[in-house]
Amino acid sequence: MRRVLGMGNALVDVLMRLESDQVLNELALPKGSMQLVDSDTARKVFDVAGKNGSSKASGGSAANTIHALANLGVNTGFFGKVGRDEWGAFFRNDMQRKNISPMLLLSDNESGRAMALISPDSERTFATCLGAAVELSANDIPEDLFHGYAYFHVEGYLVQNQELIREALKKAKAQGLKVSLDLASYNVVTDNLDFLRSVVNDYVDILFANEEEARAFTQGLEGHEALEWMGNLCETAVLKLGEKGSMIKHIDTVVKVGILPASPVDTTGAGDLYAAGFLYGLIHALPLEHCGQIGAMLSANVIEVIGPKMDEARWEAIRAEIERLNN
Repeated sequence: MRRVLGMGNALVDVLMRLESDQVLNELALPKGSMQLVDSDTARKVFDVAGKNGSSKASGGSAANTIHALANLGVNTGFFGKVGRDEWGAFFRNDMQRKNISPMLLLSDNESGRAMALISPDSERTFATCLGAAVELSANDIPEDLFHGYAYFHVEGYLVQNQELIREALKKAKAQGLKVSLDLASYNVVTDNLDFLRSVVNDYVDILFANEEEARAFTQGLEGHEALEWMGNLCETAVLKLGEKGSMIKHIDTVVKVGILPASPVDTTGAGDLYAAGFLYGLIHALPLEHCGQIGAMLSANVIEVIGPKMDEARWEAIRAEIERLNN
C-alpha cells in the first residue's frame, strides 16, 4: 500500500463547548476563524471558555488527516515539532497507538495547543498557541524524510513559515511524491494569497478548499467558477460546499458529490477527514466520485462526535461501508 506523509503544526486540541457566541465577542475571536494567540491569551481563552469542561486530543489539521488515513489502514507518517513536555509526549503516544510513524523534533519551548471553541450551532473557532510547532524550519527537513512515501499532505496553517513550505514541497516533488495541500482557513489564505497561489501553481497536485477559502483564494469567485480557476493551477481541485456536498475537478473532468445525512454536534475536523477519505480513494485508484463519497462519509461521521477523533466502533462501520462501496 502506498504511504502518506503529513506535515503540519503538531498541536494538542483542547475542545470546549460554548453556551453562546457571546464568549467569542468577549475574546474578540471572529466566529469560524483560526486566530494565533500567545501563551497569556491562550490561558485567558481557557479561563473564559473552559467553564463547561474540556477534553484533549492530538490534533492539527494535517495530523487529523493522517490519523483518519491510519484508521482506514493506510501506512502513514507525520513530521512536526513538539516540546519536551507532557503535551508533546501525549501527541507522540497518540500517534504511535495508531501505528503512525512520528518524526517529531524536540524543542525546549512548550508544545503547541489549539483551543477549539464549539458554538451551539456546532461551528468551531480556533485560538491557537503554536508554541514549539512554529519552530519547524526548512533546515529541519531531513534528506530521507520522503523516502518510501507516495503522497505528501500539508496543511495551509504552516504558511507562517513560507520558506519551510516551499522547501518541503519542492523536495517532495523532486522525489516523485504527489503533493496535496489543504488551504486551512480563509484568513490564512487572505494574508498569504500571493505565496499560496505561487506554490499551488509550482508544486501542488491536489488542492482542498471550502467555500470561504476558495472565495479568498480566487478573490471572489464561487461554485463552478472557483473550481475551474483552482483547477487551472493544479491537477485536482476539490471544493467543499458544506451542506451542498462537494465538487471535484481533475484535469478536464468535473464531478459533483452529495452529502450523507448526519446529526451534527461539532464540525471540528470535517474538512480534515474529507481530505483523508478523498486521498484514500486516490491511493486505491478509485473513481473520482467514489473518492468524494468516501470523503463525505468521513465528514458526516466526524461531525456527529465532539472533536476530530472517532471511536473504533464508528471506524469499523465506516470501513465496512467503504468495502461495500468498492464492491
